[in-house]
Amino acid sequence: MSEILFYHLEQRPLEQVLPLLLEKTLERGWKAVIETLDEEQEKALSEILWTYKDDSFLAHNIVSSAKNTLDEEQNILITTNQDNVNGANVRFFVNGAIVRANDEYERLVYMFDGHNSDAVQSARNAWKELSKKKIASKNILTYWQQNNLGVWQKKRETNTS
Repeated sequence: MSEILFYHLEQRPLEQVLPLLLEKTLERGWKAVIETLDEEQEKALSEILWTYKDDSFLAHNIVSSAKNTLDEEQNILITTNQDNVNGANVRFFVNGAIVRANDEYERLVYMFDGHNSDAVQSARNAWKELSKKKIASKNILTYWQQNNLGVWQKKRETNTS
């Protein structure tokens, strides 16, 4: 069973939210993989993780087509492919990468820009598709949105079976 979380970004952009969620992932002792659409986005995300705080960074690697045995040991990977090289517990889908149900993970986190109408429509379509799928194991879909104070609130939950 996987939790599938939809994060509707309106108050704060991906660049501010993703590092915080990755920190919480690491605090749990979990590994993460971040899926995005292209190499340019991989590089931009990498830069964010190295520089998001003046006094800290999130160590990570970009998964290239070349096999790198160090990727298996890395706690955070950024990729454009669907592999789970580091045995991650959490997979983040960002910048238009489409969320897919996958029981290999504890959590699947789909993050989308609430100020982009195409991204919102894609999220709605993904929610509908995942809600109606009959998946071998039960998954829990939750929809999260920030209030005006920036606090995340669960707005909706659906179980699939």
